[in-house]
Amino acid sequence: MTAAPLLSVEGLTTVFDTPSGSVPAVDDVSFEILSGETLGLVGESGSGKSVTAFSIMRLVQPPGRISSGRLRFNGRDLLELSERDMRHVRGAEIALIFQEPMTALNPVFTIGDQIRETLLVHGRATRRDAHAQAIALLEAVRIPDAASRVRDYPHQLSGGMRQRVLIAMALACRPSLVIADEPTTALDVTIQAEILDLLREKKAALGLSLLLITHDLGVIADTADRVAVMYAGRIVETGLVRDVFHRPQHPYTRGLLASMPGGAPGRRLRAIEGAVPMLGALPPGCAFNPRCPDRFDRCTSMPPPDYGVGAGHTAKCFLHDASR
Repeated sequence: MTAAPLLSVEGLTTVFDTPSGSVPAVDDVSFEILSGETLGLVGESGSGKSVTAFSIMRLVQPPGRISSGRLRFNGRDLLELSERDMRHVRGAEIALIFQEPMTALNPVFTIGDQIRETLLVHGRATRRDAHAQAIALLEAVRIPDAASRVRDYPHQLSGGMRQRVLIAMALACRPSLVIADEPTTALDVTIQAEILDLLREKKAALGLSLLLITHDLGVIADTADRVAVMYAGRIVETGLVRDVFHRPQHPYTRGLLASMPGGAPGRRLRAIEGAVPMLGALPPGCAFNPRCPDRFDRCTSMPPPDYGVGAGHTAKCFLHDASR
């Protein structure tokens, strides 16, 4: 008997209301995350990855809104919870690591104050022991001299240190699911590797599930169990990392993998022709069709459904339609 997923996203659509109508930033997105699993959500900038994360947390701000779908977490539909109940879920049961640590941390409070507030708001510590817990959390994310640094302000820390503070805050309440939104953006390669190692270590030690959002395929290959590839607000391919990377079944995924550096010295990098379409002006049919080397007439008539292309492996591409 297969265990029920920790998080099940079903038909999630998030739109932004504009004077010319509602523009979908996330369009009929579905995926699952099992307990203890890491799912990588990958795609170019503007594909809808971060809006998906904010939708799960119910943090989409007007003019954005969730127009349809279900978000089942631990047996409850998050979209049916009151805002009061949802505040108990955020941070305590689902934590979000933001992609910009300098803007995610409050510049006028010390990092210790901010970690203590997280613990106190969710009733995970008393005022007496919150300070000691904040130091212990900083030590857990490998910040040296944590007892002294707990009194520092965000601007006194390097980018890598600030990212570690965000991870400490995310782990403070021992959530079941952590959403890491581009956790290595703007960090140099060495620090990126350290942050990813830290996430892997804490995930294993605490039994977390992780939704890892990135545009970096190397990060997905290193860290994730399964991957969902997103393009223009839709998930176009999903499966085990080894299956998707070794046997990509959607032309977009093939293009992404082919464009990675690592070929013969002196050989030009391969790129996907064209650009990601504006969300308010998607082409008819498959959104990738203007850039797709394999397109045919049907690709411009309607969006393709999911086709099974292997065990737990799906692709939204008419190339897999047996009747074509």
